[in-house]
Amino acid sequence: MAKVVPDPLLIGAHTSAQGGVHNALLIGKEIGATTIQLFTSNQRTWRSKPISDEEVALWHLALKETNIKKVMSHNSYLINLGSCKKEILEKSRLAFQEEIQRCHQLNISFLNFHPGSATESSEEECLETIIKSLFKMEKLCSKGTTRLLFETTAGQGSNVGYSFEQLGYLIARLKDRLPVGICVDTCHIFAAGYDIRSQEGWEATLKEFNQKAGLKYLFAMHINDSVHPLGSRKDRHASLGEGKIGLKGFKAMMQHPKLLQLPKYLETPLGPKLWIDEIKLLRKFAK
Repeated sequence: MAKVVPDPLLIGAHTSAQGGVHNALLIGKEIGATTIQLFTSNQRTWRSKPISDEEVALWHLALKETNIKKVMSHNSYLINLGSCKKEILEKSRLAFQEEIQRCHQLNISFLNFHPGSATESSEEECLETIIKSLFKMEKLCSKGTTRLLFETTAGQGSNVGYSFEQLGYLIARLKDRLPVGICVDTCHIFAAGYDIRSQEGWEATLKEFNQKAGLKYLFAMHINDSVHPLGSRKDRHASLGEGKIGLKGFKAMMQHPKLLQLPKYLETPLGPKLWIDEIKLLRKFAK
């Protein structure tokens, strides 16, 4: 029996919202994307102006025109829900709440975020603070349909969330009160020590993921090659086939039945001109 490939596959990239959030959708359409990720506000500032009613209207019009599905927002890089510093933690929680509100305005499917960093605390203490921070979002989350996705990290510096065990712990503590899940970044898990360069490697990686976190909590993927080698704990993205993972690993990913239908977002470094080709390549791998 021939393999059934969903049409269209949900493949896209992190597109620019400069000039208005709706522009991220229009750029997505231009590059052949069927899904996109975006920043709904400036990712390097704590406070952002609210999205206007006009912007919301333009966004929903662009959604209809582009037919882009399963849009994902990427939260601010400043946010650290596991911080042991009171001022940073309060700012992080407020910024996170504001991002949830923007996601609800735009009916965004997923809010992707880095779990947190244990800057001056243990990883265990950091994880507990992340859980307490997210419990504070419970009432707000219930007002919309956006799902919160922990992004796998490379384990660079003091970042937590680099092991499936840590992610599984967060999911287990939160799943009964909040809509949570995981977004796997291929560069990050490779740098964290999970070998995904072959079909066999993907099988072993997904088996461990299922055991420690649960495949039913895997909702999306960031698709990036890695400049640095396996287990380096260094986070630097490369274009597909130009890094240490290699095209064989991405072909195996696209042909894996447990991964095929997940929305996938390119964050490779060369931008829209290359994303057109990379999206085509991933579609070709799925056939």
